Amino acid sequence: MAVSTVNISFQEELLEQIDKIAQNEARTRSELIREAARIYIERKKKWGSIFSYGESLSSKYKFTEEDVTDEIKKYRESKAGKNIP
Repeated sequence: MAVSTVNISFQEELLEQIDKIAQNEARTRSELIREAARIYIERKKKWGSIFSYGESLSSKYKFTEEDVTDEIKKYRESKAGKNIP
């Protein structure tokens, strides 16, 4: 796989945190940032799938955002005082 070098600007405080974590984990700054980018991209894909699924269900069953909000509220009210988050 081809590798490209890029220049990225960070605020000093963030860079210090990155360096500290990389040092604690005995790896390079680049390795840490690559992993962070991979994790971010994977999360975006997963959330994209979740939202796509939600949109397909809302189209199929004609749910609105207000319907979902109302159902969440009803569920939370029904569980109030039962130690369920």
